[in-house]
Amino acid sequence: MKSVCAAVFGLAILSSAALAVTPEGVWLSQDGGTKVHLTHCGGKLCGTVVWLEKPIDGRTGKPKTDTLNPDTAKRSRPLLGLHVVRGLAPSGPNKWSGLIYNADDGNTYSAHMMPNGNTAKVQGCVLGFLCKTQNWKRAN
Repeated sequence: MKSVCAAVFGLAILSSAALAVTPEGVWLSQDGGTKVHLTHCGGKLCGTVVWLEKPIDGRTGKPKTDTLNPDTAKRSRPLLGLHVVRGLAPSGPNKWSGLIYNADDGNTYSAHMMPNGNTAKVQGCVLGFLCKTQNWKRAN
């Protein structure tokens, strides 16, 4: 009887793990202007900008850079290839938490991502309760 209970318990754990939605893959931002690739790094997930709808800065005619970063030494780094999601780890059923950098304002926010199939709600929060939410779509 114990081995049957253990087997049923084991299957239940495997089934719930299989049902969990992973945010790994390429995601298109809500405005359609950016694709971010989420992948494993350092035991958690991180995300890198892999595509920009408009990769060229209209003012300079050169590839867009991180011009609004508060660290002046980082303002010349290209947006393509920029790590914008760090330390994303499971924090509940179909919920992942970490940090997200917004190159549009140069700030880093606590982040929550709730994937659901081919869509995900992505929240960036300040002070833990002032949050902005976007809906991302899987691009791959």
